[in-house]
Amino acid sequence: MKVRKILIIGCGGHARALADILLDQPRRYVLLGFIDEDESAWGTSIYGLPVLGGDGLLEEYTPPGEISLVNGIGSTRDTARRREIFELFKGAGFSFSGVISGFSHISSRAALGEGVQLMPGAAVQGGCEIGDDVIINSMASVNHDCVIGAHSHIAPGVTLSGSVEIGGGTHIGSGATIIQGVRIGERCLVAAGAVVVSDVPPGGCVAGIPAKSMTNCHTITGFDGEGKTIIGGK
Repeated sequence: MKVRKILIIGCGGHARALADILLDQPRRYVLLGFIDEDESAWGTSIYGLPVLGGDGLLEEYTPPGEISLVNGIGSTRDTARRREIFELFKGAGFSFSGVISGFSHISSRAALGEGVQLMPGAAVQGGCEIGDDVIINSMASVNHDCVIGAHSHIAPGVTLSGSVEIGGGTHIGSGATIIQGVRIGERCLVAAGAVVVSDVPPGGCVAGIPAKSMTNCHTITGFDGEGKTIIGGK
């Protein structure tokens, strides 16, 4: 098995979680360090790995095929920045390595795109199609025949029942449940803990139990124990 040389883009919480997984697989990966546009982080280290500099550092790696990148940009509500990073460096000729925790499960009858990340405890069943650059975070369950579009983030503890379709660039918040057969459009936001029982149109934002459409997506953080929406963390 060829050992891949890896640079992680970003050095925040998600990037550190990915490094933790990769460091436990030394026979498959050699981590060179992190790159990040935050100059205050340059010269520091994470788990003994250096933050080497900004994106311009990648110009030193020619041809691009000598290393693989890992997209360490996470998302809490908006996946746009993550998508921008992926498309920028793909356009420059780089490839993105997937990150699969040894404590996750992926069916041999599921299809994964480029750069997919399965965090500890995540499970993907047979018949699923996972697009490029998707995060399936810790303890998320993606059941049979689900389709997840590129650059989406399935946050910790999410349950996607069978035959769910998730459009590209969508964020499904922590602990949300999507009932079997539901379709969620592109660039949607499902608030933490929501229970989605009907389709959500592209660009939609839903919260609560059962989930209902909201107009102030940028301030939703989740819902309380009675299914009432929490706005701005209050």
